[in-house]
Amino acid sequence: MGKSLTYKILESHIVEGTLDSGSEITIKIDQTLTQDSTGTMVYLQLEAMNVEKIKTEISVAYIDHNTLQTGFENADDHAFIKSVAQRHGILFSKPGNGICHQLHLENYGKPGKTLLGSDSHTPTGGGLGMIAMGAGGLDVAVAMAEGTYSLIVPKVINVKLTGKLNPWVSAKDIILYVLKNLSVKGGVGKVVEYTGDGVAALSVTDRATITNMGAELGATTSLFPSDKNTEDYLRSQGRPEDYIALSADPDATYDEILEVNLSELEPLAAKPHSPDNVDSVKNIGEIKIDQVAIGSCTNSSYSDLMKVANILKGKKIHPDVSLVISPGSSKILSKMAENGALAHMIHAGARIIENACGPCIGMGQAPKSGGVSLRSFNRNFKGRSGTADADVYLVSPETAAISAITGVLSDGRKFGNLSSIKDETFEYNDNFIVYPGIQEKGDIPIEMGPNIKPFPLNKSLTNVVQGKVVLKTGDNITTDDIMPSNAKLLPYRSNIPFLSKYCFIGIDEDFSKRCDDNEGGIIIGGDNYGQGSSREHAALVPLYLGIKFILAKSFARIHRSNLINSGIIPLVFENLQDYDHIQLLDELIIENAIDQVKKGKVTIKNKTKNETYASQSNLSELELEMILKGGKINTIKTK
Repeated sequence: MGKSLTYKILESHIVEGTLDSGSEITIKIDQTLTQDSTGTMVYLQLEAMNVEKIKTEISVAYIDHNTLQTGFENADDHAFIKSVAQRHGILFSKPGNGICHQLHLENYGKPGKTLLGSDSHTPTGGGLGMIAMGAGGLDVAVAMAEGTYSLIVPKVINVKLTGKLNPWVSAKDIILYVLKNLSVKGGVGKVVEYTGDGVAALSVTDRATITNMGAELGATTSLFPSDKNTEDYLRSQGRPEDYIALSADPDATYDEILEVNLSELEPLAAKPHSPDNVDSVKNIGEIKIDQVAIGSCTNSSYSDLMKVANILKGKKIHPDVSLVISPGSSKILSKMAENGALAHMIHAGARIIENACGPCIGMGQAPKSGGVSLRSFNRNFKGRSGTADADVYLVSPETAAISAITGVLSDGRKFGNLSSIKDETFEYNDNFIVYPGIQEKGDIPIEMGPNIKPFPLNKSLTNVVQGKVVLKTGDNITTDDIMPSNAKLLPYRSNIPFLSKYCFIGIDEDFSKRCDDNEGGIIIGGDNYGQGSSREHAALVPLYLGIKFILAKSFARIHRSNLINSGIIPLVFENLQDYDHIQLLDELIIENAIDQVKKGKVTIKNKTKNETYASQSNLSELELEMILKGGKINTIKTK
């Protein structure tokens, strides 16, 4: 019986455990990446471990999120990250170099390697045939310190691609189609592996767009084989020596199969306010738009932006539309400046903004009140753009560009064929990279500004856990909902006490005060609680506020791990109807908690209503140890 590519790479990296679906394994991590929005916490945690030397082959600290410097806070965080990178042998990518995932694809990703990143879109590396996974910051810090990461062996979904894309249909439309079919929780506990004859028609950057948005499926990661297209891409980036051929066995078996005929796809869009709320551009119709934003780690590659430049050449942006474009890397921006593409964009009326995440994470370019924004991004959660009542649609760069000209959502197939994109060769430029120092670790001081505060630590699990319900949420609560990430709050990502005032601010503005008044408490969650970003702030801030456990219908993968890392118990209802019985400020208690959590079956008493609810902890051996000891840092300290 043949093996999937997923299992081949995992098997070659196993340090402990067996490759049986649902069992726990520990694998070797070859590479890590961080970005500055999560990175300060990562490096505070790395420093707390007192590590002399990191164990990975390469680790890179990117600055791409908090690049808007309206005060000292972001600059202080960057200086701190740079100083820790110097101490520990980590490459430091300066602001202006570009977006971490695009940069890592260009410069460091290698087929067959494992990559762990403190950003949920780290699976972008799967476009190169890597096992690239997003994780909480503490998991990434441990991966640097110990060179390993533990996970539950995932199931593997095979998305079999046949046919070839028609003009004006792109890789973005493929992943939107997959999201429409599988939903934002369809990939939880699974890897999405792409195979089939249609793969050959997709470039590495096409593939990276698809694996990038695999994060929106809730998947552990997504990946493509490493083939001639991979070799061509690595050669174009000046590193042909990194190529190796990798693919699944012809008779590989999979847990699920989804067949996609590329020839039958049409331009698609994700409607407000979820990436899986997908329909065809044709069906949605020519809605009037106010803003178009092109870029992000999903669609800021050279080929994406050259298509946009060709569409805009000799045209004019509609008077009612603001078009903003953020290139993915300094290398791409430089090439477009050399070949005239940048001029085409500017002459058309586009605003060129910094090589950074920018509006994708709500860092600037918020739409007007009630505005309609088309974005080539990966998420359109309500309020993420910075404007609570804006309607954000996710589309391909091609659809975005033609719509910017017409002023309405437009199906590009009405406008003739697109020009082909010429292959380019890029020279490696490391002028934005700061390499580690050669001094001894103790000779390199840490720069820590006044906004950087210590991260909270939990205590060992007690035998009685109790508190009042301080919040009850609906389904698909995102990490944006839990800990908003906008231009006003991003500068304070290294200041947990300050952020605590804004926890759940868009859901319940009294949440923080209620936690203070009741000395913490318990959160009741719906289905897919914690979807979205990998930010562990969505666990650290509730920990700071005294949250004891969260009882939900189900959890998103990364957020569940972050809760466990923080020592907060994630419990799942056995009977979903019990969710309806619990109300705000009900007093809940778990007696004999240590034994119950060990057994995996936890009975929760509602003292207010005199009811009991059955729940499951579903903890692996390592996860159980962390919950008992009050989190991952405490567990490491005991060792």
